Amino acid sequence: MIHALTFYLFAVVAVASGLMVVTSRNPVHSVLWLILAFFNGAGLFVLMGAEFVAMLVIVVYVGAVAVLFLFVVMMLDINLLGLREGMLKYLPIGAALGVVLVVEIGLLAVDWTFASEAMTLRAAPTPDVAEVSNTEALGNLLYTQYVYLFQVSGLILFVAMIGAIVLTLRVNPNVRRQAISRQISRPKSEVVAVRQVRNREGI
Repeated sequence: MIHALTFYLFAVVAVASGLMVVTSRNPVHSVLWLILAFFNGAGLFVLMGAEFVAMLVIVVYVGAVAVLFLFVVMMLDINLLGLREGMLKYLPIGAALGVVLVVEIGLLAVDWTFASEAMTLRAAPTPDVAEVSNTEALGNLLYTQYVYLFQVSGLILFVAMIGAIVLTLRVNPNVRRQAISRQISRPKSEVVAVRQVRNREGI
């Protein structure tokens, strides 16, 4: 009974936090709601017996990604009025997509039924805690059955990181930087200027 109540508490708060992330007008508030959603997701992982994944959610997503989002949003000083200018322009398209998604979810809810063989067809059943730890079970699963998908996901994240660096790297031509290779390869005419100085006269 307590386990079920805890599950519903974490699930309701996580869903409500996700809705607030999307509907909040202030980007800083959206990031704070996102952090709350991550905490509740970690609580759900603890209820499932995946303590290591819950710790990763807290340390990686809350401690690094969400805080990074928060600092980036605060430093960018986003113009909220400018973001809302094109809202009416794309409102019909967004409303049409929303209606399609609601209809699909409704059809799924109507036709969805419990499968009696679902528990036996699971790809990765939960291991016994006495036999193997949670971290070891996750490692065995990732690096054996899903090793190629794991490597592909790492490659996608690597490409996304390079893309973010390229997009944020802005070269300002007015900023003077030292180019050692250019300094070494300069011709003598650009470096040395020979002037004839007459007696008792300056340059």
